Amino acid sequence: MREIFIGELSRLKLFDILKTLLVEKKTGVLNIEGRETGEICLEGGNIVHSKTTHCTGEEAFLEITGWRIGKASFKPGVPSKEKTVAIPAEQLLLKWSYRKQEWDKIREVVPTPNVIFRLSLQRNSEERNIRPDEWNVLALSSGRKSVSESGETLGWTEFKTSRTICQLVQGGLLEKVEERRLTKQKRVGENFFPKLEHELKRAMGPVAPFIIDDKLAEFAGTRDFFPQDEAEFFVDALGEEIPSDPKRKEFLKAMMAFLSSKS
Repeated sequence: MREIFIGELSRLKLFDILKTLLVEKKTGVLNIEGRETGEICLEGGNIVHSKTTHCTGEEAFLEITGWRIGKASFKPGVPSKEKTVAIPAEQLLLKWSYRKQEWDKIREVVPTPNVIFRLSLQRNSEERNIRPDEWNVLALSSGRKSVSESGETLGWTEFKTSRTICQLVQGGLLEKVEERRLTKQKRVGENFFPKLEHELKRAMGPVAPFIIDDKLAEFAGTRDFFPQDEAEFFVDALGEEIPSDPKRKEFLKAMMAFLSSKS
């Protein structure tokens, strides 16, 4: 059977997607494509396998549940060739709940993977034991690499990288670099948001600027700096807000043509 597009994680909650698949005892593959790609395989309403670029099994499932950007699609009727998740779905969802609580605390310190940290000046002589993982992060914390870039260098998941940085910040060893932007990540051009607002106003009227700002908050971005590689996902997410199908198609067509002309 063909793959079915479900929607954007910026608009839908992954829990709601999984809940339906589990309750209906579906078999198939749930694919997520965003900054990274991941998959969750189900058989008869049980989660039997999961994988991302960095890991498989339970940890991969928990990593995917922390993603807030990406396109979700489901390919029904496809049995998994691998079995990397051994515990029942109920236990896995309980672990997800604990991970979410931990994420909420981490994001108070590390709000997005685009944040940059540097070594903090030590104002006291208190000794502290540094774990090997913490040393690895400290060695990369020169005020130039973002959280995501540090994770890529170390081959770590976003959760592990963010948690370690959070612990180092709380221990007084790292501090956030204010008003710094990624040097390697290309941002959208200055005409992107004016064009976006113009086309969305044509579809939805004067509420368009407010909808854009609300969606920016979900993407943890700003008009001054928004990554070019997330522009298409952002446009798709805004398109989901347009209730009229013809106007949605017109909006998406205009914006995709605009993005293609700038690539």
